[in-house]
Amino acid sequence: MYEFNYRRANSVFDAVESSARAEDASYLAGGMTLIPVLKFRLAGPSDVIDLAGLSELKGIRSEDGAVVIGAMTTHSEVAGSAEVRQAIPALGDLAESIGDPQVRNRGTIGGSIANADPAADYPAAVVGLGATVHTNSRAIGADDFFTGMFETALEPGELVTSVSFPVPDRAAYMKFPNPASRYAIVGVMVSQGNGGTRVAVTGAGGSVFRVPEMEQALVSNFSPEAVAGISVSADGLNEDIHASAEYRAHLVTVMARRAVAAAG
Repeated sequence: MYEFNYRRANSVFDAVESSARAEDASYLAGGMTLIPVLKFRLAGPSDVIDLAGLSELKGIRSEDGAVVIGAMTTHSEVAGSAEVRQAIPALGDLAESIGDPQVRNRGTIGGSIANADPAADYPAAVVGLGATVHTNSRAIGADDFFTGMFETALEPGELVTSVSFPVPDRAAYMKFPNPASRYAIVGVMVSQGNGGTRVAVTGAGGSVFRVPEMEQALVSNFSPEAVAGISVSADGLNEDIHASAEYRAHLVTVMARRAVAAAG
């Protein structure tokens, strides 16, 4: 690691102010991404601001037809939440599929979406359920939040405080996981509700994306057969030792069919 100043924030205001005063600060949530990045010297922030003590960023509640999850809520807490399981079972299933118990007990929803890993699961939930990301200064719609590989609409120093997920009529998440990391080689979240019909894909491209053709087909016929003949182009999709772009394109349709079947 490079040398850095360690600061433990005692409030959201304190965290944001500390970031503003620093030359180049990073927020520390669960540390599942930041700590390895620091260890491999892939980043050298001047200050690391620890959010672990901020109880105001933790917790799950139901509010106005939505489930609101604090940014510092862990994956295991989401997976085990009775409120989540009752209102949006697909979100609980998604959280339970992340990594291993060690990762789920430390990693947080806010840290995951702020990092915007192209193979992470939560981006599919945010976009696939039409969530709203709340920060210390504004609310950002799901379709505007993820802007590219490891890139979001967050401004320097801006801090995710919670994520609000509208309760859908039905939803499901299916993924083809990397057997070692359990990151999504391809993951698909499908939902239908007051916000319309959504199909969001993670793992396949540089960032989470929607499939409008599948969404349109599901509006009139919410069944696996409706999406079975719809494919996405392999152009621009991820390609690595785990899967070719063509294979990932094929998996999008396969996982979408499974998700629709599970949701239906």
